Amino acid sequence: MSTLTKTRLHAPALEELDAAERMSQGEIRALQLTRLQHTVRHAYENVPLYTRKFDAAGVHPDDIRSLEDVSLLPFTTKEDLRVSYPFGMFAVPMDQVARIHTSSGTTGLPTVVGYTKNDLAMWAGLVARSLRASGVRPGMKVHNAYGYGLFTGGLGAHAGIEALGACAIPMSGGQTNKQVQMITDFEPDVILSTPSYLLTITDAMVAAGLDPRRSSLKVGVLGAEPWTNQMRRELEDRLDFDALDIYGLSEVMGPGVGNECIESKDGPHLWEDHFLPEIINGDTGVTLPDGETGELVFTSLTKEAFPVIRYRTRDLTRLLPGTARPGMRRMEKITGRNDDMIILRGVNLFPTQIEEIVLGIEHLSPHFVLELTRPSRMDELTVRIERHEHTDDAASAAARALLIDLIKDRIGSSVNVLIVEPGTLERSTGKHKRVYDLR
Repeated sequence: MSTLTKTRLHAPALEELDAAERMSQGEIRALQLTRLQHTVRHAYENVPLYTRKFDAAGVHPDDIRSLEDVSLLPFTTKEDLRVSYPFGMFAVPMDQVARIHTSSGTTGLPTVVGYTKNDLAMWAGLVARSLRASGVRPGMKVHNAYGYGLFTGGLGAHAGIEALGACAIPMSGGQTNKQVQMITDFEPDVILSTPSYLLTITDAMVAAGLDPRRSSLKVGVLGAEPWTNQMRRELEDRLDFDALDIYGLSEVMGPGVGNECIESKDGPHLWEDHFLPEIINGDTGVTLPDGETGELVFTSLTKEAFPVIRYRTRDLTRLLPGTARPGMRRMEKITGRNDDMIILRGVNLFPTQIEEIVLGIEHLSPHFVLELTRPSRMDELTVRIERHEHTDDAASAAARALLIDLIKDRIGSSVNVLIVEPGTLERSTGKHKRVYDLR
């Protein structure tokens, strides 16, 4: 573990930014319209599913005369991608497809996405932009703990590290003890990971007798799952570094659709020169104004092999004015997903709401899972959570009672809480599964 004094990473200078990052909002919107019109025509003419859906909706590419006209276009869903499996959504011939990725496919057929050489170069450039916004600079060592393979995280992040001119350490996920060894021996400046897996790595450092605060890590660029500002503070305190949120999803591109800026850390700025975001009411599909919370929808503006039109992400957030990049809007940190929402006896709740409460209780660890059961006619939710080490029975009982009370007061649901011993619950090595439906 490094014994060097840490120096905080800083924001890039104006001259280091890409040209689009320096544009005004008006300039961005003009660029978006030109690119939107091209993308809509490209998708309509080359993807049979879009041809059918546009025709059924009575809309033609010529109808897109303003950015607001995007609302005329039909939505694209994950189910559309699955019925087009494997290559039905590709807008170029297969001999122009340079790489294929898929989603995890844990709930059915995976969604398949493709990239041309130009797409890959654009993607690498946006990840490099995201890393630079996080304070990463050429020559820094970057420990990449996102999974390599068909998942977009590992290879997408890797290409961005190299495009920035930084040094990639392609660790991938898993082998947690080796992660600790490589961080100790190689002394990277930066780590890329899911927040839950970085928590696992941090625990492994402590178990190895190391002080995480004395590691070489100065910044973590974390994503691929919803996480709260409370989790940010937990990780920053334990590692003595800055934790930044990178946003992306395979169907839209992969990591690098947006990123927090280290000077503000106020939610990811979306790279609007390449993506047009919307917020909709998830029930009605009606577009909501900036500032209102709803489901995030994306239209790609520059992708060749796999353009997406009004893709419903299921992520819940709101759009806010840009700060560190004034021309581009920010999104609030993801509070959850439509498909992660638990409806418990008429009350809607998300795992992130539980996480927010848990991280404020002294004797409880951030390691917990939610178990849904139906022992009789009513659903029940059990929070199975580890206590901190060296917490006695009395403190555990008090923490349990406090958690039950706070969930009832803040969320409105009665839950069961089961305190378990440290190290009992399965540790994340990538995206963490919080909810187990045992009904």
